[in-house]
Amino acid sequence: MSDAMERDIDGDGDRAESIRMIRDSAAGIAPRGGDRRRVRALRYRAPGYDPAVLRAMGEQGWIGLRVPEERGGAGLGMREFCALAGELGAALAPEPLIPAALSAALLAAAGAEGPLEGVLSGEAPVLTAWQESPAALEAPGGEGARLFIPQAGGAAGFLVPVREGGRLSLRLQPREGADLVLEGTQDGGFYGTLRPAGGTAIAADVGAALEAALDEAALGTAAYLLGVADQAFAATLDYLRTRQQFGKAIGAFQALQHRAADLTVQIALTRASIEAAAGRLDAGADRAARRAAVSRAKARASDTAMLVTRQAIQLHGGIGYTDEADIGLYLRKAMVLANAFGPAALHRRRFAAEFPEDEG
Repeated sequence: MSDAMERDIDGDGDRAESIRMIRDSAAGIAPRGGDRRRVRALRYRAPGYDPAVLRAMGEQGWIGLRVPEERGGAGLGMREFCALAGELGAALAPEPLIPAALSAALLAAAGAEGPLEGVLSGEAPVLTAWQESPAALEAPGGEGARLFIPQAGGAAGFLVPVREGGRLSLRLQPREGADLVLEGTQDGGFYGTLRPAGGTAIAADVGAALEAALDEAALGTAAYLLGVADQAFAATLDYLRTRQQFGKAIGAFQALQHRAADLTVQIALTRASIEAAAGRLDAGADRAARRAAVSRAKARASDTAMLVTRQAIQLHGGIGYTDEADIGLYLRKAMVLANAFGPAALHRRRFAAEFPEDEG
C-alpha cells in the first residue's frame, strides 16, 4: 500500500471519529430519542427556544464549527456540520444554530471580531436578515423590510446585506430600537420581519461570502430535515411493532410493511445525497458544482421530510392527528423548514441550471 493511500485511510478514520464524537456530544444537549417535553414547553412562547441551550451549543463550539481556527472557530468540514445538524433535527432542537452559523461565517469573512465572539459563544446571537421583500429591492439605503428571520426575538442584533454601488455591503443593526415584528410558525417558533434603519457598516463587499454561507446553511438545513425524517420514521416503526390489532402487531400487515420499505428507500437516498454534497463542499468544489450538489440535497431532503412525516401521521392512525401525539411535532417542523433557504421547487430549478453536463 502506498504512503498516500495510507494517509487517506488514516484521514478517513480520523474524520469518522470526529463525526462520532460530535454526534455523542449532541446527545448530551439534544438527545434524539428523548421525550419532547422541552420542545413543547418552548412552543409559542417568545423567543421560541432556550437561550441557555444556545449558549451551551456555543460552549461546545458548534456555532463556530465551520469558522476557521484563526477566527476562533473549530475549522471543521461540512460533513461534521451536517452530522451535527442531523442530530439536532432528530431531537427537534428549536435553537437557531444554523442561522447563527450563517452569521458567524459572514462576521468571520468581514473580520468583525467583536460581534463574532458574541455569536460564537451564543451569548449575543446575531441573525442575518437576508430575505428581502419586493419593496426592499427598490428601497433606498437597504431600508426595505427583511422577512422570515428565524427565532428573531432572541437576537442581540441583525446583519443586513445592502446593495450599494454594485456590491453587497454588510451592516450590523442592533436589536435595541429595531423595528421588528414576530409572527408564530407551525412548529411553535417565530419568524421576524425587520425594517432596517441605519446600523453600522462592517464590510464593503460580502457577496461571495454570503452566497457560500447560504449554500452551507441550505445543506445544513437539509441535514436537519433528514434528522427529522429519520427520527419520525424510527418512532413510527416502534409504534407499528407495539400497536396491536386483530391479535397481532400492526407492523405485521404487509401493506404497512410496503409503505415502510418505500420510506426507508427515500431516507437512504436523501442521506446519500447530503453526504455527497458535504463531501463536494469539503473538497473545494467550484461554484456551479457546489450549487448543484446543495440544491440536489436540499430539494430531496425537503420532499423526503414532508413525505415521511405525513406518512408517519397516517401510520399512527387517529392518535397521530392529535396535538398530544409527539409524532405531529415532526410534521410541524418539516412544514416550517422544508422552505427554509429555498423550497424544493426552487432548488430543482437551480440544480437543472447548474448541473454539469459531463456528469449526466
